[in-house]
Amino acid sequence: MLDVMKSSITRRLAFGLFAGATLLATAASAQTFPERIIRMVVPYPAGGPTDVIARIVAEEMGKTLGQNVIVENLAGASGAVGTRTVARAEPDGYTIIFGNNQTHGNNMFLLKEPGYDAIKDFAPLAGAGAFEHVFVVSNVLPVKSMQELIALAKADPGKLNYGSTGVGSGSHLATELFMTRTGIKMTHVPFRGAAPLVTELMAGRIDVSNSTLPSVLGQFQAGQMRAIGLASPQRNPQAPDVPTLREQGITNADAESWAAFFAPVNTPKPILDKLSATILAILNKPDVKERITKLGFTLNVRDPETFKPYLAKEIQTWADVIKAANIMPEGN
Repeated sequence: MLDVMKSSITRRLAFGLFAGATLLATAASAQTFPERIIRMVVPYPAGGPTDVIARIVAEEMGKTLGQNVIVENLAGASGAVGTRTVARAEPDGYTIIFGNNQTHGNNMFLLKEPGYDAIKDFAPLAGAGAFEHVFVVSNVLPVKSMQELIALAKADPGKLNYGSTGVGSGSHLATELFMTRTGIKMTHVPFRGAAPLVTELMAGRIDVSNSTLPSVLGQFQAGQMRAIGLASPQRNPQAPDVPTLREQGITNADAESWAAFFAPVNTPKPILDKLSATILAILNKPDVKERITKLGFTLNVRDPETFKPYLAKEIQTWADVIKAANIMPEGN
């Protein structure tokens, strides 16, 4: 009996020593982190607003952490390709992602096999804010207001097409919400990101898009397309001449697409804390805020604990929109 007790105590002591050594190793690793290049995945093509913001933050992270932070564009499957790559990456802090409401929300309902779980597989690092949506139309389309667009769509249901940055993207679901509220029907044309959508819209091959403001701000300011309505409670200072939907008699159709930074869920907490503190500080720097705000992005910086309930609420909101619009899951 005595030998059994001694054996049990020895095992507990060994386990305790092992656990203690592991904690010390993790703490030491966090102190020296990072020791090599960090990869920030953007699950969309280069050139879109998500990509631009990620590159601004990555550049500043490199300065703060003393290691390069490279942006890698892994587009495809409505952002699922890049997102699942990060979910399966080594959880050591050297692979993170700049995701959004599509990659870390809507794909759970709109892809049959996204290849990851947006909640279980990721740890939030920082909520950055949101992209407001603005209705833009091709210059060849004879409409200059939201009511004119509604009238044209009702005259021939389904004839007008609208572009989005992919099935389940904010631009897709925000337009479905708008059509539900106004009783119109347009044909959906999904793209793999903002850049190709904008090109087709300027060429007149796409009639309309409820795009994120940063993705089309420069183009409609240059007269390459026409902005006719902002899906936000108030006008945006970067586009003060664009009236809101509410000003044009359309209620309950406002929408925004949030964006946030994530790491694989099993990344050691000291490293998560270091990455989170770094990104939060960068997003609150006056010069960074100015650069990002000029893109038309609305900054609303949240730490991980504040972002988690916001994330849960947003997922539920858009799940309800998907159900109401009767959008069925697709293959990926």
